[in-house]
Amino acid sequence: MNIQLLVSAIHQKRIRITDHADEEAQTDKLTVDEIFFSVLQGRIIEDYPTDKPFPSCLVYGDSFHGEPIHSVWAYNRATQWAVLITVYRPDPERWINWRERKVK
Repeated sequence: MNIQLLVSAIHQKRIRITDHADEEAQTDKLTVDEIFFSVLQGRIIEDYPTDKPFPSCLVYGDSFHGEPIHSVWAYNRATQWAVLITVYRPDPERWINWRERKVK
């Protein structure tokens, strides 16, 4: 997936936020604007092209204050809508430089 598809969906307000993502954002005290900001200047670190019903990806970006944020997005090419599936502050025990999963 190309990050520009998500950026375009954000700019065009073609976004759906799942209940799960909303709950996780509240738990981690992340605002929608902060999540969008992290995507606008972020990058895709994992791609899941075979996910159903739509391909998805994991995006790494920073908050307004430079703190790491991970968000998982699906994208429907037919409608050009993006779906925020989940969002969280990554655990440093599980990530190398916030971009690569540590091997267990």
